[in-house]
Amino acid sequence: MMRTSEVSRQTNETQIEIKLNLDGTGKHEISTGVGFLDHMLTHLAVHGLFDLTVKAQGDLHIDVHHTVEDVALALGQAFDKALGDRKGIVRMGDSFAPMDETL
Repeated sequence: MMRTSEVSRQTNETQIEIKLNLDGTGKHEISTGVGFLDHMLTHLAVHGLFDLTVKAQGDLHIDVHHTVEDVALALGQAFDKALGDRKGIVRMGDSFAPMDETL
């Protein structure tokens, strides 16, 4: 079973396109117009070892709020679709890891 999804979200303020492959290698193409959001989504894909494409256009001349919110909603939908019936997922876990120059 391919654990992939594509999600489009269009509102009065934003246009979002997301492609997700949970069994990828960390390839990413992120373009939201919000530098820090691009940075965080890149790290999510690279360290999560899934392929992620995010293309977003929003009313950034007003604020980043709508773009960030709609990207998050669409990304959640993409994960939901890609996980399907969730077969094989039996537990969850957590960990801490230093990133970049934090050491």
